[in-house]
Amino acid sequence: MEKSVKLHVLAEELGLEQITTSTDYYDIEIANRNVNRPGIQLTGYMDEFPHKRIQIIGNVEYSYYMSLEPKERYERFRGILSYDIPCIIFSYNREITEDIIDLAKYYNKTLLVSKYATTKLIGKLGTALEDYLALEESIHAGLLEVYGSGVLIKGKSSVGKSETGLDLITRGHRLVADDVVEIRKIDDKLYGKSPDNIRHFMEIRGIGILDIRRLYGTGSVKTETSIDLVIELEDWQDKKEYDRLGLDEDYVYILDIKVPKLTVPVKPGRNIAMIIEVATRNNRQKRLGYNSALELTNRLFNEINPDKTKN
Repeated sequence: MEKSVKLHVLAEELGLEQITTSTDYYDIEIANRNVNRPGIQLTGYMDEFPHKRIQIIGNVEYSYYMSLEPKERYERFRGILSYDIPCIIFSYNREITEDIIDLAKYYNKTLLVSKYATTKLIGKLGTALEDYLALEESIHAGLLEVYGSGVLIKGKSSVGKSETGLDLITRGHRLVADDVVEIRKIDDKLYGKSPDNIRHFMEIRGIGILDIRRLYGTGSVKTETSIDLVIELEDWQDKKEYDRLGLDEDYVYILDIKVPKLTVPVKPGRNIAMIIEVATRNNRQKRLGYNSALELTNRLFNEINPDKTKN
């Protein structure tokens, strides 16, 4: 399902001044992350006009349109405003001429003005649109920042996700979410956070609800982090053959993004928090191009077949 955001919500968030508003101003939905600076349209060329985007009149476009004769300027803006555009935003608190305001009223279009410079306006608008239009998914898991990497801890109920998370917090790492993680996809990267109503809280069986920020300080929690590694906790199964070398790479897809995944068996006596710390460091080394399992395998192969390495 395509996501969208109300135009008036964006305008309020960015502090835009309303010059004219269409009759459907509070119903206009923005579903396109991209914006358009209609410089070429101001020259009269309207082919392939991306009219579904928010239109930005920056310094260059404004200077050009003010250099036009009033009649020509009127015709050029009539061409733009006759399309089904969501709005036009003028940067730098530019003054809009009365003929353009009259055209906007005639065609029932919204004109807005921003105090920001064009580049800053586009940056703020892009950030807001990415935030509102990002694909989202909520999953049952925990999320912590371990050595600067986001680690998503999954597993069946009562396998020890929260206890492992608490152990990591006492070792100096940071809680992002416990039990429920809201995941967003922005620029082909995943980010996770906790729902607002349970942020910084953790449930530990036998103790109850803990406020991690109050217990361990503001440095023990974080609002959001990227998701770089998935750890799947499962009860130890004696008959199951677990990977002992690390040559087999496993991944999971979240919102169509491939994320490295490790399955960690849980049984009494295993220090799961320490294992996750090591897994996080090792995953970072792999991203940098070093795979210890491959390095060891190559060394052993070279010792067994020294002649082949010479060739």
